[in-house]
Amino acid sequence: MLSKKQARAFFLGGTLVTFLAFIGLTIFSLSKDVDQTNSENITEAVVRGKNLWDSNNCMGCHTLLGEGGYYAPELTKVIDRRGKGYIKAVLMTPVPWEPNGRKMVAYGFDEGQAEDIIAFFDWIDDIDLNGFGEVVGVDRKISPLSQNDDE
Repeated sequence: MLSKKQARAFFLGGTLVTFLAFIGLTIFSLSKDVDQTNSENITEAVVRGKNLWDSNNCMGCHTLLGEGGYYAPELTKVIDRRGKGYIKAVLMTPVPWEPNGRKMVAYGFDEGQAEDIIAFFDWIDDIDLNGFGEVVGVDRKISPLSQNDDE
């Protein structure tokens, strides 16, 4: 059993070690070597695309980087999944669109606006997300309903 003096020393020592670890990790996480924001690649088109994203309340239905509405698909890494041509066609369509029974407003963006939103998505896709949004360990050639050959 610890005496009061030993318990106080143990508490203060543990507090000091924890505080120093916190300060060290804070400094490390704010250093340029571990910057994952991709901020050096922000262009005017990316800014315009972000402004269009915000002004049209796209986040009301879609999620981006895990934030937003859950009505419509997650759009992080959408260029990798669908391609720029598909996204451009969806953004520029003049008629309301109903994929899988969910209605999307026909914004009818012009080509420049669609390119700006695609630039924004492309910039988002280049952020180091530590694996978020990627399908890991899934072979898309194998049907999930297929049986194991070993059985």
